[in-house]
Amino acid sequence: MAKPDRVVWHDVLSYLRNHHPDTCRQWFEEIDPVGIEGGVFLARVDQSVRQRYLQRQCAAQFTDALQAITGRLVSVRFLGPDDDALPASTNGTPAGANATAQAPHHAGGYRPGALVISPDYTFENFIIGPENRLAHAASVAISTTPARTYNPLFVHGGVGLGKTHLLQAVCLRLLARTPPPVIYYVSCEEFMTQFMDAVQAGQMSEFRHRFRDVDVLLIDDVHFLAKRERTQEEFFHTFNALYQNDKQIVLSSDAPPNEIPALEERLVSRFQSGLVVQLQPPCYDTRIQIVKQKAKIRGMEFGDDVAAYIAAKVTSNIRELEGAVVRVHMQHVADGLPIDLALARLALETGPATVKPEVTIANIIDAVINYYGVKLTDLQSKRRQKSIAHPRQVCMYLARRHTRFSLEEIGGYFGGRDHTTVMHAVKTIEKRRDADGDFGRVLEALEDRVRTPASGVVTTPGARPMAMATV
Repeated sequence: MAKPDRVVWHDVLSYLRNHHPDTCRQWFEEIDPVGIEGGVFLARVDQSVRQRYLQRQCAAQFTDALQAITGRLVSVRFLGPDDDALPASTNGTPAGANATAQAPHHAGGYRPGALVISPDYTFENFIIGPENRLAHAASVAISTTPARTYNPLFVHGGVGLGKTHLLQAVCLRLLARTPPPVIYYVSCEEFMTQFMDAVQAGQMSEFRHRFRDVDVLLIDDVHFLAKRERTQEEFFHTFNALYQNDKQIVLSSDAPPNEIPALEERLVSRFQSGLVVQLQPPCYDTRIQIVKQKAKIRGMEFGDDVAAYIAAKVTSNIRELEGAVVRVHMQHVADGLPIDLALARLALETGPATVKPEVTIANIIDAVINYYGVKLTDLQSKRRQKSIAHPRQVCMYLARRHTRFSLEEIGGYFGGRDHTTVMHAVKTIEKRRDADGDFGRVLEALEDRVRTPASGVVTTPGARPMAMATV
């Protein structure tokens, strides 16, 4: 086995920083080049989680870098801390090259369909603020004593607020234990896909063993169970089997259990039987710390002025904050300029907009009352005439889609109606949207208006533009 040139490996990392800055992480410096055999470059990492992440998420970028630096048609394979650098087999492929894919099921949740765990998503990298303190504390608690504190743990909140980070932090903390428990971390979509595949193939016994013979089951985006009766039935029995055997269950969702449409009452009851915690959008001070942490993970240091500028400009969620950090990083690499306030402004105020204006109830009502020619007092009244009820339902539909308000809050704004009325309104509008193309285009025009309130008009195909009041 040929030993790799350390200078070559240093050049590979430099190439990644210049050509794939969004991929780079500070801990890449800890990767140890092992050797080259049969056209495969072997590199070792100190954690199995890092190995799996690199092989699944970064192999293409490392291969690109290696081929560009060496001028040879080489590929890369990452070794874990316990993997041997095996000699090549007779066909020129290193023996064990597919070991990761063919490894037997073992502790750590590495089973068919398991989500890749990012080494970035540790508790140490999670910035704690008043918006997420309870959710963080609960996640740490179940990582310390699974199934002994909060079971199930149900984490809910809007897009990009840290639900996935907390679930993966739980996984990482559990994997660090000796011996690690058997965990299975999957998306709700994957649960449904595996269930349907098992039904069609007559392999329900294997499916049930896969999900029930674990110590910890984590399901991301469990709200996708809505309207899936057969899947809900199977999930109900899976939940009961795990719970009765003192196995930890962790669930994430965009909405609390009682606001997930068409979710069976028995599942709502099960989900609420443990601890339900909410993640709120981060405040300004928390956003500053998040920006600095995201930069640090990528091996950068942002000054207070840069972090404050990004935190003031991006207010919606953590995912968009991270996107802003990546854009500043890429601008830094492209221009070769120091990371300062001027560079941050250049990166975030040119090209595609990073921040979308926040949609408010006022935006929605303004668009609807002007389009339909109704009054706000009508929308908030008890009147049920179709000419009033339909615009009111459109308002509820848009509010549910484009704001963070709960069903109860939306109903309360429109005359003190309860959450079931709002759910009915959303379903009614969705059904008409799907069946009536013209109405679907009206909704699209209204949605464009509420997202860009300064435009001043709503234009729909075949309809005359209508003047809109300034919000």
